[in-house]
Amino acid sequence: MTGTTHPRNTPPSLQERAPRGSRDAASVTVRRGRPGPYLFWLVTAFVALLLGCAVAVTIGPANVSLAQVLGSVGSHLGLPGLAGGTPVPPLTDAIVWQLRMPRVLTAAMVGAGLALSGAVMQSVTRNPLADPYLLGLSSGASLGAVCVVILGVGFALPAAAFAGALVALFATLNIARVGGSITPGRAVLAGLAIAQLGSAGTSFIIFWAAKGDSYREILNWLLGSLAGSSWTSVLISATALVVVGTGILLAASRLDAFTFGDTNAASLGINVNATRWGFLVAVALLTGAMVAVSGAIGFVGLILPHLVRGLSGPGHRRLLPLVAVVGALFLVLADTLARTVFDPRELPVGIITAFIGVPVFILLIKRKRSAAWA
Repeated sequence: MTGTTHPRNTPPSLQERAPRGSRDAASVTVRRGRPGPYLFWLVTAFVALLLGCAVAVTIGPANVSLAQVLGSVGSHLGLPGLAGGTPVPPLTDAIVWQLRMPRVLTAAMVGAGLALSGAVMQSVTRNPLADPYLLGLSSGASLGAVCVVILGVGFALPAAAFAGALVALFATLNIARVGGSITPGRAVLAGLAIAQLGSAGTSFIIFWAAKGDSYREILNWLLGSLAGSSWTSVLISATALVVVGTGILLAASRLDAFTFGDTNAASLGINVNATRWGFLVAVALLTGAMVAVSGAIGFVGLILPHLVRGLSGPGHRRLLPLVAVVGALFLVLADTLARTVFDPRELPVGIITAFIGVPVFILLIKRKRSAAWA
């Protein structure tokens, strides 16, 4: 990941406003488009997310109206007039508040976290193929989580998932560094190797120790599933997203500096190695928390940053908020499809994201026939 030249995938509109006598990283900016279209897309995506969440809660085996959803939420938030004061039957209230609302909110948090992680990893590694799934973080987090599930210490699952993601990240980067500097191609190959090793380790543990229904439970979890969501999973994912996501947003200008290569970033006063590891540890923490509550879900962090850059431009102050909102909306819709398309059967949401992600990825490759994608 060292280099002295601009990345090949840098959009033509990306231009460095070089500091004059200043080495302050904050002076690094990119040429931005007009704020109007960006705000339009951000507001549109946010409104679509709110509507998508509300509609998703109404969908399921039991008929629930939008007014009942608003009434249930309003009563629990101390806003009884939110739906005109119409009382909600206790059974409907339980379905909305205890079952569907935690699942939809968890899907939104996980989608936002994974999309944000993918955008950061692609910028820090200057690799358009980087995402938590492809670089082995999801497999590492899965291995850590399965270990504690098999050992019967499920309360340690978030910590184990984070530890697994962090170990996988260190292993990937150290393997990629063998024989020279870390290049995007080496990082992807090392990530694939670690991902396969993590999957093999997980399969071995399941084969050796899993019993009875735990096979099905673990399989659903490995493929990504939000079926077991609760308010605890909402709390875990929301805390990770707010804490880590806020830190990443505050450091968006440093991500812009990485776009121009390590040497240029260092010339602007940035401690390249320390900053890079800081971002990667933050991504490992965020990914570990999301995998802990949802399992390994692929393609969210890989596809969405590329799609959103077309709306926001390359600057990270605009890219990161929009990609988080779009990621949340995408996973809410994907999870709604996963639990309704083959009703009464329910698919792991990772299958839906793969079915959607692979064709979109192929289209992106066809549209971006630059050397960076070769």
